[in-house]
Amino acid sequence: MNVQKSRSMAEARSASSQWGTDSEASQLGALRRGEEKAFEAMVRSFGPRLLSVARRFLRDEEDARDAVQEGFLSAYRSIGTFQGGSQISTWLHRIVVNACLMRLRSRQRKPEESIEELLPRFAEDGHQVAHPTPEWEGSAEELLARRETREMVREAIDRLPDSYRAVLLLRDIEELSTEEAARLVGITENAVKIRLHRARQALRTLLEPQFRRAPAW
Repeated sequence: MNVQKSRSMAEARSASSQWGTDSEASQLGALRRGEEKAFEAMVRSFGPRLLSVARRFLRDEEDARDAVQEGFLSAYRSIGTFQGGSQISTWLHRIVVNACLMRLRSRQRKPEESIEELLPRFAEDGHQVAHPTPEWEGSAEELLARRETREMVREAIDRLPDSYRAVLLLRDIEELSTEEAARLVGITENAVKIRLHRARQALRTLLEPQFRRAPAW
């Protein structure tokens, strides 16, 4: 189990303990009855982690807070339809991710910065024009878990165009399947694979200068 997953499990346990001494079923019943204290407890327990998720997607504090607020309001309105097939934290997470993606889609009506400058270039004979980026072990999630690389990886991910960053976050950080990512973003599975491949290539290009300077890990 990697560090990131261990941290996520610890956060989940912490949220569960703050959620209340009663069972989740009891808390869910209180939410369905419209009890204000139950809703307040849900916001206190899961709000901080959901805000961290929204910040990763939106890169703007006000937008991130608005997305989380929209997510909680959506959850409050639709709590009656929640069947309890998953933990409420998982359900809330999906709602907030959806709210973030809706905001990203509205941004995409404006011209988006091209990713082409960050992709490898090849000569006519098929050889890469620039020096190949040094290889490193692990996914973007694992690099984020390492203290030495966490900040530079976050900054590099933030520099990706929205449509590519969203797919990278969904697949490599949130660990959703290609099918789930395609459904959330509203594109085909093949388009998800292409965007993910290009996003990983661009991320590698952005990290190349730091990895050339940094000592081997």
